[in-house]
Amino acid sequence: MSKRAVLEVIALDAEDAVAARAGGADRLEVVSDMAADGLTPSVGTFAEIRAAVDISLRVMLRLGDGFAAGDIGELVRRARELRGAGADEFVLGFLDEGGGVDVAAVERVVAELDGCRWTFHRAIDRAADRDALRKQLADLPGLDTYLSAGSAGGVDAGLPTLLVEAARGGEPGYEQRLMVGGGLRLEHVPRLRAAGVDAFHIGGAARPGGWAEPVCAAAVREWRAALGAPLGAV
Repeated sequence: MSKRAVLEVIALDAEDAVAARAGGADRLEVVSDMAADGLTPSVGTFAEIRAAVDISLRVMLRLGDGFAAGDIGELVRRARELRGAGADEFVLGFLDEGGGVDVAAVERVVAELDGCRWTFHRAIDRAADRDALRKQLADLPGLDTYLSAGSAGGVDAGLPTLLVEAARGGEPGYEQRLMVGGGLRLEHVPRLRAAGVDAFHIGGAARPGGWAEPVCAAAVREWRAALGAPLGAV
């Protein structure tokens, strides 16, 4: 419980980023179009956020709703443009029609990232076999985090899975950090922290007024207080 926890907040623009940083976020997930559960932002939006805050930014690489990769060439092009603008951390994850990981698509995009750190996002919660997915991706360069609710239905449904996976930390396929997000509420935090989870991701929880409203620094501050001091605190 003494280990400081990472708090990641979804940011759609510089206003969100500034508020999240003021509330004590350690990192932002930079996306567009939450109606489609978060797509790749424009280079301009990324640049504005990068200029506004000094914390880590993980940029989404996702072209459309769902978890199929779609146009791989376009994904690679967008990744290249974002890297050219200074992005050095990313979020991605692709499944095939059978619910298995689309290894070829992931490998092609990761090759363009050239060692940048990245998160495999909640596509894992739609996977036919979570354990197999982890082991297939285990050796890919830069993969350091899985963002998961434990279930497509959110943390309420996925909590037992999250607790099991937290207990397997360090095993083959489980070396990466488990970041919990997706229907996450403050009341989940004590049990997850007790299980060793040290990374938390919030979107709607940082926006009491809903997605039409910007991030609320006070809401982020409440989460920061529940998780302990930010990583940069001394």
